[in-house]
Amino acid sequence: MLDRLDEIEKNYDELTALISSPEIMSDMSTYAKTMKQHRSLEEIVVKYRDVKRMNEELAGAKELLDAAGDDEEMREMAQMEITELETNLTKVEEDLKFLLLPKDPNDEKNVILEIRAGTGGDEATLFAAEVLRMYARYAERQGWKMEIMDVADTGVGGLKEAFAMIEGDKVYSKMRYESGVHRVQRVPQTETAGRIHTSAITVAVLPEAEEVDVKIDQKDLRIDYFCSSGPGGQSVNTTYSAVRLTHLPTGVVISMQDEKSQIKNREKAMRILRARVQEMEEQKQHDAQASERKSQVGSGDRSEKIRTYNFKENRVTDHRIGMTVHQLDLVMEGALDDFIEALVTHYQTEKLKAETVTA
Repeated sequence: MLDRLDEIEKNYDELTALISSPEIMSDMSTYAKTMKQHRSLEEIVVKYRDVKRMNEELAGAKELLDAAGDDEEMREMAQMEITELETNLTKVEEDLKFLLLPKDPNDEKNVILEIRAGTGGDEATLFAAEVLRMYARYAERQGWKMEIMDVADTGVGGLKEAFAMIEGDKVYSKMRYESGVHRVQRVPQTETAGRIHTSAITVAVLPEAEEVDVKIDQKDLRIDYFCSSGPGGQSVNTTYSAVRLTHLPTGVVISMQDEKSQIKNREKAMRILRARVQEMEEQKQHDAQASERKSQVGSGDRSEKIRTYNFKENRVTDHRIGMTVHQLDLVMEGALDDFIEALVTHYQTEKLKAETVTA
């Protein structure tokens, strides 16, 4: 592992020199790629240098302990420093192991967020709208850009389904574990007896697929154009701007009517379709690997109930890691960091265990 870390540090130093050279800075495309490589190594190198520094300090503290002789005050001071350094060193070394795990090629990608109302009637559609807003707030906190691509609203403030694009730094790596069934427990506004109802929505987080990632042949597409419509079926416009794409080999159907332009609707539909087709292909590969290994780490299966939001108790529980917080009001305002960080750590630990067993 040390040889690998030395090589990474050497590569990082070479990239550091490169990004300040006039030749690289004059070519924006090459400069952007070099900067991306540099950033991807930076966290590992910083941690590795911390480990080397701590080891040097630890060696110095042990020498001080040996030289202290009968000086109890100096011995106590040296021992305290040794204990603190060993504790911190263990943590940093664990962090470094996580950073050296094989990266998911999708981690750096933007995502397409899909939210659909499930069981629970109007209450499910209202919660779907609130969850969309929750992710918009979270994206804002992260400094990401979120664009609503298409929504099918209900006319009562809820939505049947919504598609959004989230762009930014390492979006998929943080959002990937949000896929699944989100359950809400609360008293609906229309409930006069004060009974708690349980409703559910599904969330899917799909890494955006570029054309180079997924090649969709035009002959495999059926394209239908129709007039956009709103709640209740009233006409939104009288031109055939809405688009429905059907991918014949997979049966995936994507409809888009958010834009007044047929071309823009088709472009948006194609982005979602590519992500959908890529997800299906990756799921096939994942299932094949899982059946061979008899184990599966972080399936992201959307049929899995992952989280419950209980409004009466101001409680949110993530069932995968058994984590509960009594700050539902803050979570609905986008304060998802604690859950997301805990989930990333949990699945990294599971992956590290799997890698250790395989090794």
